[in-house]
Amino acid sequence: MKKKVVSVILCVAMIAAMVVGCTTKAPTSGGDDKKDGEKKDSYKIGITIQSLKNDYWAGVMGKLEELLKEKGWDYTLQDCSDNAGTQVSQVENFITSGCDMIMVHPSDADALETVCQQAMDEGIKVMCWDDPMENTTANWILDNTALGNEIGKTASAFINEHYTADKPAEVCVIGKPSTKVLLERANGIKEGLEENCDKGNYKIVAEVDGLEANEAQPNVESVLQAHPDCSVFVGVGAGAMIGSNEALLQKFGGAGKIPENVGVITTDVTMQQLESLQAGDEAVRAIVGFEGSSTDTAKACLDMYERILSGEDFSGDNHNVVRPVKAIDKDSVEEIIKGM
Repeated sequence: MKKKVVSVILCVAMIAAMVVGCTTKAPTSGGDDKKDGEKKDSYKIGITIQSLKNDYWAGVMGKLEELLKEKGWDYTLQDCSDNAGTQVSQVENFITSGCDMIMVHPSDADALETVCQQAMDEGIKVMCWDDPMENTTANWILDNTALGNEIGKTASAFINEHYTADKPAEVCVIGKPSTKVLLERANGIKEGLEENCDKGNYKIVAEVDGLEANEAQPNVESVLQAHPDCSVFVGVGAGAMIGSNEALLQKFGGAGKIPENVGVITTDVTMQQLESLQAGDEAVRAIVGFEGSSTDTAKACLDMYERILSGEDFSGDNHNVVRPVKAIDKDSVEEIIKGM
């Protein structure tokens, strides 16, 4: 009888152990209860960026690296060369290496959703820069339509100063429609022009690609051949400004020879853009920036890292943290340069 009782007890214990062994907790916000809010002296961060050939990204990431080194954090920064497959592999490697947090600047946000969920299931925090992704702890984003509107509004002030319905400005929009957020930004620019320009004082004569300067410049040169009176160039990033400014400098014979009614207005903040704006004798007329200098943006990014790693709740309406935008002109450019 005693043997039977012991056997029954052992069977119950084994079944209970099997039930416990099969029960796991699936984290939904990246990080389990033990990690959430657990402050450490150092963290391991994996960062994958769309392209470090972009002057803006190279500048900001350089400053972010300096800040991470100052804090003594372990980090890996990689460029996916705008290849979604490469970026997925990079995130997989970050998961395997045991990162505390992964930041993605997506080449294709949809392509990253599954692997980012895998990271969160492993207890890793995930931050997305630029896209409102689903499977992340938090997204640090721009309202790209609103940013485009601000670029269009800033360009409209320039157009309204120099052009009328009798003599409208010929405008070129420089974008990258294959990238979702940049398509939103370019459409926002056109909305901003339509809403803020005086009636009939501009017409869009061309739309070309130009995320990088070496792509924008030849495309703008082709526009100038087809539309020699094209005088206002608006774009989605630093490359658009740098490339079109160079094309215009070549057309008009260098700095100091650009007509006052010819201008370039885009976004991003790089030293080359700021120096051209500060010089006052090139085609750069205004820049719509974000936090300020590269240092300002890097500090704001690091602040997001610390908030996420501290266990702050980014669920629901808090999931998308929207970054500010502001125009930089000749009056404010010196202050921004100090922080570069």
